[in-house]
Amino acid sequence: MTRLSGSVSSVGETEAGAGGREIIQRGLYFEEFAVGDRYRHRPGRTATEADNVLFSSLTMNTQALHLDAAYAATQPFGQRLMNSMWTLATMVGASVTQLTQGTLVAQLGLSDIAFPAPLFHGDTLYTDTEILDVRPSASRPGQGIVTMRHTGRNQDGVVVATATRVALMWRRDAAPEVSEES
Repeated sequence: MTRLSGSVSSVGETEAGAGGREIIQRGLYFEEFAVGDRYRHRPGRTATEADNVLFSSLTMNTQALHLDAAYAATQPFGQRLMNSMWTLATMVGASVTQLTQGTLVAQLGLSDIAFPAPLFHGDTLYTDTEILDVRPSASRPGQGIVTMRHTGRNQDGVVVATATRVALMWRRDAAPEVSEES
């Protein structure tokens, strides 16, 4: 297969033969990021009780605010809270298809993480991302560093989570070829 040049379309195109194109879903290469760009990642993800119980159990977080409805009812929010690590993971995960799928070398760090309002069972989490900084890697030719700010909002537009993420991204000309099996 031959790669065709693409635009900021989040797809890689290859000739598929028989008169058609083969479209490969991907994130953005380093060169496709620009400071100030904003991305809206949709659809949202509705948080369920099962998500909360399974995630809390998987991560060995036995906090009663996530698992014990009777206890949580006596606390200031009056109900169980979604595990904040589920909220963070889901917020970052919502950006992957559009921004980093197949173009990420490594996640370098998360900082400035905050949960200014709670997320509850039945709430829907929507994620937006703003690109804060883009710079070539000084030590890794063919790669660049992108700093982005993720913001998670519930269905009412209330900010429930924020995080700054730093990612090491492939430059288009240095990225490994996508295999047929990928």
